[in-house]
Amino acid sequence: MLSAYGEEHRRLRRLIAPSFTARRTKAMQPIVEGIVAELLDAMAALPSGQAVDLRAAYAHPLPMRVICELFGVPAHMREEMARMMEAIMDTTATPEQAAATAAQIGTVLPALVAYKREHPGDDLTTELINVRDNSAAGVGGGASLSDDELRDTLLLLIAAGHETTVNLIGNAVHALLTHPDQLRRTLAGEIGWEAVIEETLRWAPSIANLPLRFAIEAIDVDGARIEAGDAIITTYLAAGHDPDQHGPDATRFDATRQGEEHLAFGIGVHRCIGAPLARQEALAALPALFARFPELSLAVEEDRLAHVPSFIAHGWNELPVHLHR
Repeated sequence: MLSAYGEEHRRLRRLIAPSFTARRTKAMQPIVEGIVAELLDAMAALPSGQAVDLRAAYAHPLPMRVICELFGVPAHMREEMARMMEAIMDTTATPEQAAATAAQIGTVLPALVAYKREHPGDDLTTELINVRDNSAAGVGGGASLSDDELRDTLLLLIAAGHETTVNLIGNAVHALLTHPDQLRRTLAGEIGWEAVIEETLRWAPSIANLPLRFAIEAIDVDGARIEAGDAIITTYLAAGHDPDQHGPDATRFDATRQGEEHLAFGIGVHRCIGAPLARQEALAALPALFARFPELSLAVEEDRLAHVPSFIAHGWNELPVHLHR
């Protein structure tokens, strides 16, 4: 679905769109809030003065647990699923490591499908299995979903629904901690949390570069010609920092920007189907974090922070913080 076009893309999107309703997203709210509260309690119980990696303790486990709840991933499969999703985004992997990850995909996701056939539930994996089985039986107006498409759809949705939200939360915390005046104004209610989230998505999108799109017709861009069929890397980070679109200060984080659009969730028919859930998670996680730990601060100098080892994902490999001053 990621690189499909035209009728092929419409077919795949139609098959999964009913699983991503506003009703289901709304129903996830108490689950999200419960996980947020549990993680905050766990951090509060740590020894006073101890530096905490906010990615490992909060930004990562929240979306991972939410996506596992949404897709019905059983507890005994979650750790391996998390490791696999991290490996997929690591573009520094050797060919041998990439081959091992591909092999893991070929075992973990079919194992999930097999488990959910035996233990169906009110979850998206069960719904996609039903779509697959119904289409194979000729139910649903002739739409079809092959076994490979079922596996790859699960891969896309679980990976996109997890890693992107991890980085959204981490990038927003980093942005606020490195812009203390905007943090102060946000905590005072002068800047809304929705504005912080949208500016984070523009300034530090969770996906920096996305291979690959393909030109379906010849395109001329500033004197360069892209022929039909040529591969294109979509660079959301560059688009978010484009001064022609966002002004001469486009590289500056400013949550007071008004009415600015961004491409962090894509655009058009490829717009991220899980965008409402990602926003919902961030809107639950960020105010609760700073309400619980209003003195939150970085535990290291900003220049010592390292990005995740990925050309695709854009976030922090670790985010050491002090919960109290």
